[in-house]
Amino acid sequence: MPLSPGPGQESVWDYPRPPAVDPSSELVEVHLGGEVVARTRSSLRVLETSHPPTYYLPLDAFVDGALLPVEGSTVCEWKGRAAYFDLLGGGRRAARAAWTYPEPVPTYAVLAGHVAVMPGLVDACYVDGERVRAQEGGFYGGWVTDRVVGPFKGIPGSWGW
Repeated sequence: MPLSPGPGQESVWDYPRPPAVDPSSELVEVHLGGEVVARTRSSLRVLETSHPPTYYLPLDAFVDGALLPVEGSTVCEWKGRAAYFDLLGGGRRAARAAWTYPEPVPTYAVLAGHVAVMPGLVDACYVDGERVRAQEGGFYGGWVTDRVVGPFKGIPGSWGW
């Protein structure tokens, strides 16, 4: 049963399917190894039914050397083929913690040149100073903040949602 959003909140059950892309001017930061490895006020939020937003940061938001391309890819039914990065910072390496769509399908062309980060694989992610909680389940890259209410896909028993 979807939770009712309070003032200033969004229900993920009001997000569309296929997903929408929403430009954001929120301050988004990614921390790893005690360092800020990415910071921007020009992110894109991908909003999909039952999922907390996934934030995509422009490539130039990442410090030099933070993104190390790695082998392997996956396919998203909406966005196309994803390529992966290990994220490096402060002497730490977060394996396959980031991904991009080098050649997204035309509907999601705006995602080219942007990188998403799995918040559960890095030290911390922040949106406007609020520490992000990772979407449960380890498969999806949603960023849970107080701005969104669920329940969220990824919790036990939600595979068929």
